[in-house]
Amino acid sequence: MTENKTDSSTGHNLNQATSNKVQLIYAGGTFGSYGKPLSALPATIFLPLLMDKVRQNLTSNIEVLENSCVKDSSQLSPSDFSHFFQLILNRYAQGYRHFLLITGTDTLSYLGSFLAEAFAGSDVSLALTASMRPLFDANDIHNYNIDPHSDAWGNLSDAIGLAAHGESGVFVTFAGESWPAQTVQKIHSHDLMAFTGHTRAGYPANSYLKSLPTARRRNWIEDTQAKLEVITSQAKAAIIPTIYCVPNSGEWLSSQLTALIELPPTGIILMGFGAGNIPFSEQLAQTLDKLYQHGHIVVCTTQCPYGGVSEAYAAGSWQYEHHVFSAGRLTVPAVYARLLWLHLAFDTPARRRQRWSYSVGKQ
Repeated sequence: MTENKTDSSTGHNLNQATSNKVQLIYAGGTFGSYGKPLSALPATIFLPLLMDKVRQNLTSNIEVLENSCVKDSSQLSPSDFSHFFQLILNRYAQGYRHFLLITGTDTLSYLGSFLAEAFAGSDVSLALTASMRPLFDANDIHNYNIDPHSDAWGNLSDAIGLAAHGESGVFVTFAGESWPAQTVQKIHSHDLMAFTGHTRAGYPANSYLKSLPTARRRNWIEDTQAKLEVITSQAKAAIIPTIYCVPNSGEWLSSQLTALIELPPTGIILMGFGAGNIPFSEQLAQTLDKLYQHGHIVVCTTQCPYGGVSEAYAAGSWQYEHHVFSAGRLTVPAVYARLLWLHLAFDTPARRRQRWSYSVGKQ
């Protein structure tokens, strides 16, 4: 006989069969803006209008998951990221696994990458989308008609279809395409085809399970919920410093990094030239050693949108002798998300470094 286990935070039976009803989370952004000048409609006005359109034209197998964090995505913080993680986790623990999150384009790739890290090992199905233009026609005030020139309805339709299909993983759906979330980056500031990604994703995409047996799902939920209080607390003060290299001296770069040494151990991103090259100086090499001794993880990525980092060039390879990690083919949002998750979910620098080596090695 199967033991009945209950989620202490919700009172729901963790052994129950999963529901196929899509849980829609509205987090704000251009998608729900309206009027002249454009401003966000309150969720209490926007969501009933949206759901009426969805149920009339797309599906009735969907419901709104109440969310208190509705804001322009440029204002999102690590605490907000952890909020969405907790919101989805709690619903997942209640037996739901199909999710759709509407947010803004500014930090869509960052939030998606973070949730991909956080839900690795589960069988959650989460689609994120946004739009470059509002859903409703701003020239037709008070009638709330869908703008035929907007990308919002098409993005929403595709995202609902993907979430309802139920493929395990976290995906971004945009402009008729979808990609594993941790491969996605914004490449245009105003074009409707604003994002790109790829399907050849490594960890954590390959760590999602097509179907989780009840006991394994229960164990994953219980283990993750046990860390939730620490994750939420750590997120309040989490910072992932990022330095964009320009043709300054190695000494200047060293001075920027020196200012970070006394911070609590965290992740630091270096955005190098080309294949991850950065200027050399003895002072900079010593600073990198000091950062490591203080528990920081320094990761070198590239300013180039494609190709990733290579260790083949002497102009970049020297830093890896001073405890710097290579970002490999990870995008900047994916590097940020992985470092943030490691900071929130693992309690020592050694465990964070070990997990980074394990996960990036699986790309």
